[in-house]
Amino acid sequence: MAIVVRFQSVDQLDNGEYAGERKKFMHLQPVVYTGDPVLDYETMPNSFDLQIFATDTTGATNLQTLTVQLINVNEPPFFVDNMAFQSITIYIIEGEKAGDIYMIQACDPEDRICDREDPLDNLNYSINSTTAAPFIVSPRRSIASTKIFDYEKDPHTYFLIVTVEDPQGLSVKGTLIIQIVNIDDEPPYFVGPKVLFYHIIEEEKPGTVIANVTAVDPDADGIISTLFYSFNTPTNYFTINQFTGVIQIRNIIDRDTSPFRQDPNITLIIVVQDSLYVDPSDRLLLTIMIQDINDNPPVCTKYAFSVTVPENELNGRLLLDLAGNCNDIDVEHQYSQFNFTGLSGLGENQRFKLESPGSGRIVVNADLNFEDPVNLALGNQYSLTVMVQDIAYPYYKKIIYVYVKTLQVDEYPPVFNSTSYVFNVSELNPASSKIGQVYARDPDWPFDVISYSIVSGGSTLGYSNVFWMDPNTGNLQIIKTLDYETCKQHILTVQATDSSSAVTTVSVTVNVLEVNDEKPICQPNSYSLSVPVDQAVGTNIQNFRLTCTDRDSDPRSFRYFFNSGNINNQFTFSPNAGSNVTSLTLASPFGYRARSNTIWDYKLLVYITDDNLMAGAPKSNRVTQTGTVTLSIHVYIPGLTTQITTTTPSITYLIKRENAYSVSAWYVPFVITLGSILLAGLLAYLLYRLAKCLAKCIRCPPRTKAYKEPLIENKNIVTGKTYEYNSKSGARRWKDTTQPTDPAKVDLTVQELLVPPVNVTEGKSQAGTPSKKEKSSDDKAVKPAVTKEAPKPLEGGLETEKQATPGLQKSREGKRSPNPSAKVTPKTPPQPNLNKGNTPGDVNLGSK
Repeated sequence: MAIVVRFQSVDQLDNGEYAGERKKFMHLQPVVYTGDPVLDYETMPNSFDLQIFATDTTGATNLQTLTVQLINVNEPPFFVDNMAFQSITIYIIEGEKAGDIYMIQACDPEDRICDREDPLDNLNYSINSTTAAPFIVSPRRSIASTKIFDYEKDPHTYFLIVTVEDPQGLSVKGTLIIQIVNIDDEPPYFVGPKVLFYHIIEEEKPGTVIANVTAVDPDADGIISTLFYSFNTPTNYFTINQFTGVIQIRNIIDRDTSPFRQDPNITLIIVVQDSLYVDPSDRLLLTIMIQDINDNPPVCTKYAFSVTVPENELNGRLLLDLAGNCNDIDVEHQYSQFNFTGLSGLGENQRFKLESPGSGRIVVNADLNFEDPVNLALGNQYSLTVMVQDIAYPYYKKIIYVYVKTLQVDEYPPVFNSTSYVFNVSELNPASSKIGQVYARDPDWPFDVISYSIVSGGSTLGYSNVFWMDPNTGNLQIIKTLDYETCKQHILTVQATDSSSAVTTVSVTVNVLEVNDEKPICQPNSYSLSVPVDQAVGTNIQNFRLTCTDRDSDPRSFRYFFNSGNINNQFTFSPNAGSNVTSLTLASPFGYRARSNTIWDYKLLVYITDDNLMAGAPKSNRVTQTGTVTLSIHVYIPGLTTQITTTTPSITYLIKRENAYSVSAWYVPFVITLGSILLAGLLAYLLYRLAKCLAKCIRCPPRTKAYKEPLIENKNIVTGKTYEYNSKSGARRWKDTTQPTDPAKVDLTVQELLVPPVNVTEGKSQAGTPSKKEKSSDDKAVKPAVTKEAPKPLEGGLETEKQATPGLQKSREGKRSPNPSAKVTPKTPPQPNLNKGNTPGDVNLGSK
């Protein structure tokens, strides 16, 4: 028990003084806390009022109130679930997705009401573990996993210390054990490396074991599981035992054939699966390299060769290379090597040998002169044998036969009758002119045919070939005219070839002789001038100058004179010869005042020749060339004309253009012609179709629809009689109830009577049509009317059962019905007389 409070008491007199000694008090028993029940600030009253009654020996008493106040003391939180008493174990199946696994349930005693699901409590939740654990506390006070567990890779058990702490630092701890549950979710896997390499030699027998692969199942503990092995890549060369994983050879493998010749490796993908996990789970890459062996002999294109050799063949010259005609298909270099040995034969006598031991290159080793008596005795023919053999074991070998025949050779080339040739030709000689001839002969074969040709030279600017030589006769001709000014001399190399292709060349020089063949060219070629009528004699006209050039003449060789137009010799050139530049001057005055001259416009044709004697050559030995210039001169009176007298010199260029059809552009007119034909055919077809359509439209008569007249029938609400109403004409009539109910027995004539025809062309309906719907007499029979009791006459004089229109009685006569808008007077309809004597279609309407 705990003492809550101690009391002291004294006696006090009426006057307020204390009796006895002042410090002598009465001792009372203390108020103590019994401990039952336990005081709890949060669940019990926070204040207690106790009444203290005191009495002394004299009988005096006093009553006081003692108030006990509870002071709140912070208490640690506590768990409200099984974690308060023991450790909690949680089981998680491997492979389950991450998420909440346990909800922490704790309370703070300071809260008067402990709400386990209150998200706003002031407690702090945390977890601790001796090892890294993939768990967190979520904001909802839940312990959640952060990964998907794998029993085979992760720890099987996790120990978590769950701590709940209040804001003042008091806490409570609990233990959470998490167990990972194993399931059969792991596929089997291969033991050892995932990539294997094996080497086998080619030509191994089928059934030979080359490898054995092994796999295990991680989930096999306590579970019966059978593993199955298989190839994931198709192969015809290996097999695998699906239960043991033993790999064997299925077919013989040849390393020397495709595809192993290019790539000797065979790559196989082996997969394993168990009875529960049926999909292929683990893969193993197996690479098998095929090794080559010497299993093929050398093979030659043929084993008998026939060779011809000229008699003048030099020693050491290659006769036949057997190595280029033989091959060993073994892939490895050491197994594909072979050599040639044992060169021998009839009449060989060291005339031939192998260039180097084992090389297979047969060369000439002695003189093979065709006229040698020894060779003639052998017929100039030799038979040789050579052995080709593998270098590696088991030394495969073959015999090769070589037959050699010596050919007689023309040993002398052609010889020209001159060491060089020189021909002179004038530049005026026309094309195809013969300018000379070369000649050669064959000393070895006098009757041999010699062929001639130009091998170099003979070209000029713009032409690759200027000369042509007859290959049979050796005549040299020009194929175009020569120009001295372009090239003065041509040096050709002519070749002579005999039947044995022996060649001899000779130099041919062609000198071009100069001839005056170029015309003088003057600038300007044509010009217009104006001269005043009072121009002084001997003065230059408008400062006009004529400048001339000639490619093959000296500038002093020009002469200038007028061919026509220089009437009265009015004009002259100064100088008129001996210079390439001259001026036009007035030679005599114009005689206009004396009326001796009436020409005001002159058209002068000027000739320029290159035959001036000052050029140095005699005139009789030269060919004269003439150039022309055209001058137009106008004479004017100064002050009386506004014509411009000074003209700017101008040059007139004449350009000749010619349109020529190119043969290479044949497709252009072809495409245009073909397109035009197709377009015309399409247009004709469209016109044909249009005419055919128009012909059909003209022949077809217009189709007219049968006029249908809507009818509406109803009952009179007073009499109960049925009447029919024409919605177009507005006419009404009583429905005939005497008609038979069987539509099959109704005569069509009666139908026609009750439903008069309608004139379609007028677009008007007859009044009194009995049909309720729009039906024609040709399509359907009239619906039979039901016979009813005759009603009483209506007001207005309607005493008959049926109202007829005036046009009804005339319907059989083909007359049109009256205007439907006309007023209809009700009358008693006539009863049809269906007698036997009436012919079909006749109806007796009776009297009116």
